[in-house]
Amino acid sequence: MRRSRYTPPNGRWTVTDVADRFEEAAYTLKRLPPVKIQGYKTTWPEIVRTVFEKMQEETLPMRLGPPTADAISRMEETINWVFWLEEDERRLVWLRAERVPWKQIYRRLGCGRTKAWQLWSCALLTIATYLNAQNGGK
Repeated sequence: MRRSRYTPPNGRWTVTDVADRFEEAAYTLKRLPPVKIQGYKTTWPEIVRTVFEKMQEETLPMRLGPPTADAISRMEETINWVFWLEEDERRLVWLRAERVPWKQIYRRLGCGRTKAWQLWSCALLTIATYLNAQNGGK
């Protein structure tokens, strides 16, 4: 196993640190530029639109700039952590990282709110335990 390059300030991983890292990874993944399929190119001139037509156009949502290289490295490292978990735990951790409401999560899992939170906490604790073991058991 590879040692974590980015450790928390005190050198020991906690459940909160792991949850924050997953939220950062989900946010970084959203900031990556979309994948565009190469389309056809035309040689026709652009259409000149009137002011009224421009006002009626649908506006695209404003996107933040692309993430930094460090953020992408941390995201890649964090995504590798999910392989220490079972498939259901992976899904749960990632849904929570994307800030999906608990109500939707426990309905999807088919269990109660408390049980879903316990599963999520145990999954994060598993990851924190692996990370602390890699760092020499600090």
